[in-house]
Amino acid sequence: MSLYAQTVPQHIKMLQNLDRWLEAAVAYAETRKFDADTLLLARLAPDQYALGRQVQMICDNAKFCAARLTGTTAPSHPDTETTIPALRARIAAVIAYLETVNEAAFEGASARRIELNFAPGMDISGEDYLRDMASPNLYFHLTLAYSILRHNGVPLGKRDFLGSIALAPKA
Repeated sequence: MSLYAQTVPQHIKMLQNLDRWLEAAVAYAETRKFDADTLLLARLAPDQYALGRQVQMICDNAKFCAARLTGTTAPSHPDTETTIPALRARIAAVIAYLETVNEAAFEGASARRIELNFAPGMDISGEDYLRDMASPNLYFHLTLAYSILRHNGVPLGKRDFLGSIALAPKA
């Protein structure tokens, strides 16, 4: 499977799932009569990011992964969102960006050397970056966002996390 297939379509899918989770959070808040934006401050542990920051991190991971693997620059987002509608707009913007990244841009991505801010003087191959850093990090933040919402009563299940599955009738 190509690095493109492991990233862009999957990241778009998971961002769309995340957007639906936030939509469910708004609906839940309406039925329980509280301001849905208060959920953005919820966290699972004192030393972990709150939901709003988790969403920003998910968006950043998705866009930076594609940009790093293609040797391009990701769009900038200043991390100023304080409402669910603003975060949903950021998700939509990242999806729109990912939709512009085509498979041909991933030519040579596996061997491309990627520098990471937290490791000055070091680099990592694109393949190792995706396997060891980008994918686990994206799913770490997705899992936390999902768990924060579930912990706060938003009715989400495993299918909401997984999203669509490419099932087909037996041949």
